[in-house]
Amino acid sequence: MDKKILVTGGAGYVGSHTVLQLLLGGFKVVVVDNLDNSSETAISRVAVLAGEFGRNLTFHKLDLRDKAALDRVFTSSSFNAVIHFAGLKAVGESVQKPLLYYNNNLIGTITLLEVMAAHGCKELVFSSSATVYGWPKKVPCTEDFPLCGMNPYGRTKFFIEEICRDMYRSDPEWKIILLRYFNPVGAHPSGFIGEDPSGIPNNLMPFVQQVAVGRRPTLTVYGNDYSTKDGTGVRDYIHVVDLSDGHIAAVRKLFEDSNIGCEVYNLGTGKGTSVLEMVTAFEKASGKKIPLVMAGRRGGDAEIVYASTEKAERELNWKAKFGIEEMCRDQWNWANRNPWGYGSPDDQN
Repeated sequence: MDKKILVTGGAGYVGSHTVLQLLLGGFKVVVVDNLDNSSETAISRVAVLAGEFGRNLTFHKLDLRDKAALDRVFTSSSFNAVIHFAGLKAVGESVQKPLLYYNNNLIGTITLLEVMAAHGCKELVFSSSATVYGWPKKVPCTEDFPLCGMNPYGRTKFFIEEICRDMYRSDPEWKIILLRYFNPVGAHPSGFIGEDPSGIPNNLMPFVQQVAVGRRPTLTVYGNDYSTKDGTGVRDYIHVVDLSDGHIAAVRKLFEDSNIGCEVYNLGTGKGTSVLEMVTAFEKASGKKIPLVMAGRRGGDAEIVYASTEKAERELNWKAKFGIEEMCRDQWNWANRNPWGYGSPDDQN
């Protein structure tokens, strides 16, 4: 396949793993990333892992809101599709700094869509999120559930989905797939690339891994009085390599199905796992004890959220392959080899 894909936010966690799977799938890839919460090291490591396919990878450091710079990228290359990961993603930070999130996520996306339209590139895969389901009244979540954003981050995902639907309604030449991720964890089995959040991690597993390598003393568990099997919140954790393969399936769908329109798919495993189950699995994989501190529930956290994956299985011919054992094994392999992520102890503030 001699197709060229633009990947925004391709130096990030899910982005870098997806770029690798694209390269191995025979695609040419151009990454744009402002490196706000990612590292250029991830891109160079992806090129190494891709072997001979690494030569099909190009990187530009730029912010999507810089329309002139983005336009130059589109002028210099002709793209068959765009995968749009770029965006800020910390729920807590979004509550404290809503304008930062609206400015970065919404204006960045609008600028991207404007430039795509100007260059006649109307094939898009957007990384949305299960946060658009808010606090679902029942599980599993199906794609036709009512949508709502419970915080500024979630609202940016919801608004961008709506913008994409409006784009398609206004111009049926657009072909858009919205992918609602559940909880990506794990790392590439090589341990060479993985999740490396800047500052204090917002998600469970990077926090667990930092406790395991001695960077943090304890893991705080928010809420142990939910009506779940062990009192802790239940989520649908998905291996990042499975998630990446979901993007490859979505891109292929764009190219093969002329009637795709603007379609949405959940990417998860369809199984719920509690916080304590995940911690136990990680302890088993790593051989490390994770000291816990129990705290009250966090405002805005739902009790149980997991995906219905039937639509993606049926229409994308995609299904998650890995369970929590593999997720924890690969997460620990990455953490053990890269205790300071892509940086070093000296980089930490």
